[in-house]
Amino acid sequence: MRLKLTLAYDGAAFRGWQSQSGGGSVQDVLQDVIGRLLGGGRVSVQGSGRTDAGVHALRQTAHVDVPDGRRPADWLRALNATLPPTLRVLACARARADFHARYAATGKTYEYVLWTGPVLPPHWAGRSWHVHSGLDVAALRKAAALLAGRHDFRGYSANRGTPVADTVRHLRSVKVRGRGPLIRLRFEGDGFLYKMARMLAAAMVEVARGRSSLADLQGRLDGEGRGGPRTVAPAGGLYLVKVDYRRSAQSS
Repeated sequence: MRLKLTLAYDGAAFRGWQSQSGGGSVQDVLQDVIGRLLGGGRVSVQGSGRTDAGVHALRQTAHVDVPDGRRPADWLRALNATLPPTLRVLACARARADFHARYAATGKTYEYVLWTGPVLPPHWAGRSWHVHSGLDVAALRKAAALLAGRHDFRGYSANRGTPVADTVRHLRSVKVRGRGPLIRLRFEGDGFLYKMARMLAAAMVEVARGRSSLADLQGRLDGEGRGGPRTVAPAGGLYLVKVDYRRSAQSS
């Protein structure tokens, strides 16, 4: 039976999503717990994509194959009774045998959280980027409008070690929301390159601080200035909000 898992986790507690040689990633913890619930043996849990160490997830998606005999509702209870409190299974459902959490995904939504007040409240430490200097919110919105659409985002990605053949992505929406010192940058797209969301958030902040211009932003989209310095926003401010799928691709 293939299970589709909807997960939430506090990224500060893990070494990212991807399995690490020394353990400690979200994938490692899930595989260990499911393996123990099955009485031993290696289990493979596949996620919709990687999140870096420190990045949080509100609704990450994964799939795993388990023997028949236990209902998804039973798996939900057993997993949440065994997993650490920093990782929770929000939903567990039987999926089609050919459902794949990564390859069946049609889009993702990320949100980046900024705190612009002079003092960072403790409950936002590690969960936001404290930008001490004031931000021009109107400039943030202009930057968001410029980034939305289909572009070659090569200039807003990092090298993971394996070249990416196609660096064109479609951002369906880039929005700036907020009231008072808390500002959220929301990115909805068909896919994201490595560190792309954090680089976009940093570029938007640089424009809103007056340290960069909209022309600089456009230039990197056009492939200019790729050798220049690129800022990556802190991991703790980024949240994977949701992963999109066609209904027919996930139902059993």
